[in-house]
Amino acid sequence: MGSSESALPIEMSSAAAHAADIFDGPFMTLPPMGAPASGRRWRLRAADARATAAMAQHETIGPLLARVLAARGVRHDDADAYLHPTLRSALPDPYTLADMERGARRIADAILAGEQVGLFGDYDVDGTSAAAILKLYFDAVRAPLDVYLPDRMTEGYGPSIAAFRTLKERGARVIVTVDCGASAHEPVEQAAAEGVDVVVIDHHLMDGPPPRGATATINPNRTDDGSGLTDLSAAGLAFMTAIAVNRLLREAGRFANHPEPDLFGLLDLAALGLVCDVMPMTGLARILTAQGLKVLGMGGNPGLAALGARAGMKGPPSTYDLGFLLGPRINAAGRIGHARLAFELLTTRDQERRAFLVEKLHVMNAERQAIEAQVQEAAIRAVNEGGHDGDDIIIAAGEGWHPGVVGIVAGRLKDIYDRPSIVIGVDGDTGKGSGRSIAGVDLGAAIGAAKNDGLLIAGGGHAMAAGLTIAPDKIDTLRQRLNQRLAQDVEHARADRMLDLDAVIAPDAVTKRFADMIARAGPFGPKNPEPVFALAHMRAEYVKTVGQNHVALTLVGDSGEKARAIAFRAAGEALGAALAGGGRLHVAGKVRADSWRGGDAAQLHIVDAAPAV
Repeated sequence: MGSSESALPIEMSSAAAHAADIFDGPFMTLPPMGAPASGRRWRLRAADARATAAMAQHETIGPLLARVLAARGVRHDDADAYLHPTLRSALPDPYTLADMERGARRIADAILAGEQVGLFGDYDVDGTSAAAILKLYFDAVRAPLDVYLPDRMTEGYGPSIAAFRTLKERGARVIVTVDCGASAHEPVEQAAAEGVDVVVIDHHLMDGPPPRGATATINPNRTDDGSGLTDLSAAGLAFMTAIAVNRLLREAGRFANHPEPDLFGLLDLAALGLVCDVMPMTGLARILTAQGLKVLGMGGNPGLAALGARAGMKGPPSTYDLGFLLGPRINAAGRIGHARLAFELLTTRDQERRAFLVEKLHVMNAERQAIEAQVQEAAIRAVNEGGHDGDDIIIAAGEGWHPGVVGIVAGRLKDIYDRPSIVIGVDGDTGKGSGRSIAGVDLGAAIGAAKNDGLLIAGGGHAMAAGLTIAPDKIDTLRQRLNQRLAQDVEHARADRMLDLDAVIAPDAVTKRFADMIARAGPFGPKNPEPVFALAHMRAEYVKTVGQNHVALTLVGDSGEKARAIAFRAAGEALGAALAGGGRLHVAGKVRADSWRGGDAAQLHIVDAAPAV
């Protein structure tokens, strides 16, 4: 915007204002600006001023990192433990989880008695990682484990009695489910009736009691679970289960004649599942992820290491590597092939086979990206040509759209239209869809209500994501129903959008040294967001489109100082246009080390921009 009258208001909390008085520094003041490209108002994060001032006195912390920590609720007395997380101080007794002792004992008894144990997992990254953790543990204690991973296309999510019977026919008398099973009442009850003991390890929300007949249901989201470990995904719970089983085997003398398994060596797989399932990076989940990244950095799981090398990973591993380089390649197997390929990569000892699987997953990921791009283009065309681009809930459906990518495309549409989005792939008389929401709009509850009203064949989820199965002739009715139900929620959510910033910095702060300092507050994720910084009064030079619609540029300040920057998938969008506009602007982004250039090089990963006024 060209005048201060049209500029959006900048919000600063009282705590942030107090901190500004303490430091009297420019990094605590946001400049006047026009409308940001994202439409979100910029504000400085609230941070306890006293905690900030106290932590800033530490030589190894300083004012900026102190403010980052305080803005995330870290107290002065806890700063050292937060910056140097250890399992020794934070790992709870696994038995704090409801049913953990019962479930671990049944598994340990089976190992000691030489009983065949079966495992039924999910086909996503978290489920595959959890299955791999238990398989590697069973290998280490010299016990057989028969793993069954379903086919996404033909079997869908969750266990079935047919799958349980297959494992039973292959000799299993105990079946463990990972990343599923908490709502599989009929299969679990039937398996129990047929003489199979089922141990459920799951983390999905439960609105009722555990499945009847289950020997144990280990789920921190049980209504009667008091562990507080709701930040753990299935991979995190599998790790905790391995600890509990190992304790029982130790007590029984299992390791009298050979070394105990290296449980800490499984932490990189736990971190992979936690990050890719977008778990809160708080409490135990954050510590498991931090230690898992260290394990991966020291070599870690051979399959993960080989896949990372093929994906171009450089430097110390980060949550970005887990979520955007490794995770999509692991997920590609379950989305357009079979999850067993990824599972085998994570568990095989055959180096030649490992190399083959790495290349296979790398190619499959490229295929997934191509399929995703085709579906995304068709979905955008369907929305725009159908006149639904102004709807409060975006729903796109098409014949033959691959069900393995509809969730990813829904996330893309959500970003493009800034509204909850659902993408449905139709195959004959059935449509399978996936939705992604925006903060403040509970899509899962709305899908659940539609299911209860008989509009859907199946459906459910949580606030930010949901899945559904629907008859194609009811898609328009679903569109009308969701737009009526959620219109007000969407309006309020979009009107109240904020971009929280941690500080204003100078361009010469965009260095690896600065990025490394801020990274000490990580690993970052939900509830521990990666810090976002503003650079004020910049000019964008050498603006060009690179890769898949990314915008690369150099930011130049009034005094000539420069910083390299990139805005991912911004070409053709409002952010890309703002960066290419030629005027003075303020930019907001995340400072990350540039592993390609090396040395002290870094880049600002731009998330928003606004004209200076």
